[in-house]
Amino acid sequence: MQTRLSNADVIELTAWRRALHRVPEVSGEEAQTAQAVVTELTASRPDRLLTGLGGHGVAAIWEGGEPGPTVLVRCELDALPIVETGTVAHRSEVPGKAHLCGHDGHMAILAGVARGLARQKPQRGRAVLLFQPAEEDGSGAAAVIADPRFAQIRPDIALSLHNYPGLALGHGVVQPGPANCASRGIRIRLTGRTAHAAQPETGLSPAPALARLIERLPPLGKGGPVTDPAFSLVTITHARLGEPAFGIAPAEAELWATLRTQTDAGMAALVAATEGAVAEAATGLGVAISYHDIFTACTNAPEAVAILRAAMAAEAIPEAETEVPMRASEDFGRFDAVAASAMLLLGAGEDSPRLHNSDYDFPDSLIPVGAALFLRCLADQLG
Repeated sequence: MQTRLSNADVIELTAWRRALHRVPEVSGEEAQTAQAVVTELTASRPDRLLTGLGGHGVAAIWEGGEPGPTVLVRCELDALPIVETGTVAHRSEVPGKAHLCGHDGHMAILAGVARGLARQKPQRGRAVLLFQPAEEDGSGAAAVIADPRFAQIRPDIALSLHNYPGLALGHGVVQPGPANCASRGIRIRLTGRTAHAAQPETGLSPAPALARLIERLPPLGKGGPVTDPAFSLVTITHARLGEPAFGIAPAEAELWATLRTQTDAGMAALVAATEGAVAEAATGLGVAISYHDIFTACTNAPEAVAILRAAMAAEAIPEAETEVPMRASEDFGRFDAVAASAMLLLGAGEDSPRLHNSDYDFPDSLIPVGAALFLRCLADQLG
């Protein structure tokens, strides 16, 4: 299988990536992005094309002529609800939304893989390219897997990459074991009783409980190196008390925090500790707790790591070192339960703005590198 894109491919895919960058759509809203993907993939003549998978997901399937494994390569469709401050000509045209994590670049990489598969189909098994919705809020992979049509693409091996600012451009890191931390957002609502500000004793203010929780929740995280299985972190992200008024002692408050652990078992323990702290701090108040943006830990399987490392060597992608697992979460971890899976970090440059920074932009030079990597993986496994 030819693993390299032509210069014309790279020029066209770069333009396509930049077009996607101009019109970002956030989690659950990726209808136009999905249609752009379908239009691009149709030109690569997959044997089957599934749409509306787990929301707006798209999966393209190329069938080999002989029995063999199903190898799935996954990227993401969604952007972020952040204002872009960069000055690139292709910057976002949608107020308050931008591709500041590089999912536009990941899509361009898989579109390049599709072009390679159009020129030479697998000899055996199946190659599946999955453009997954709603990664940023943690719901997309679970929805795709829960979709009844997932049975049509259920993989034996699942591969992905994520660009990684701070790592030398075009260098790769992948190793067995923990790859991304588990995380979830906790939303705590406290309810008491309003009173006149001149007579606060006649009401029940949640202010003292809110203050206690802001102080007590972060120390529940053990901190330490993320390489330690006991690593945990609690980050306060939002707090609100009553309404902006001088004459009212408030009756309600809300606190948001993100819980983060290296392992899923660690998350269960941190959730229990957090709920215990809330119950203790909020005695006498009404309490409602909800969880959002739930990500399980992502673990790289040794056999999938070996596939990626062999492809790196064949394509002369230098190996680098960085601290793993990433503190940041990735819902690719959901695929751990259904396939031997692994995610590779592909360096976006040591001086690049970090992921989710308002001036970040995906390096277009990674498009041919990522496409060559995955085409090599598919050639090695499927012929």
